[in-house]
Amino acid sequence: MPRFDTAHSWAAKGFLLAGAVNVVGVTFFSKFFTNSFLSSLDPGVFSRPGLAAIVLWGLAYWSVARAYHAVPYLVVVFFVEKMLYTFTWLTWLARNGGTLSSIFAESPLTAAFYLVYGAIDFAFGVFFLWVAVKSFRTRETI
Repeated sequence: MPRFDTAHSWAAKGFLLAGAVNVVGVTFFSKFFTNSFLSSLDPGVFSRPGLAAIVLWGLAYWSVARAYHAVPYLVVVFFVEKMLYTFTWLTWLARNGGTLSSIFAESPLTAAFYLVYGAIDFAFGVFFLWVAVKSFRTRETI
């Protein structure tokens, strides 16, 4: 188990922040799962079950915040999950980016979500990859 140095402390805080972004962010932008406009724009990803799954991912990040070094393969899964959402966002922007101004007119909150969620997922994906690589490098052989 690595010592609780500054890098470990920052990594643990990163997991807590990633969890908060998922749990609090989705709850806020979905208006406690009642924002049907948000869901209608990408129902395959942001239906109520999809939003609930995002919250569950956030809880998973929280659950490993102090023990991520023991589960580096799970952290790789977190990276892959974030890249999937990034790809989904880029695909959505390519198809629907031109409608963002009309979405802003109808619901600024929803438009703000669609404007930034993938960039945030990408940033956390890079963070998870960094943590996984660092964990694999410092992992003790059993």
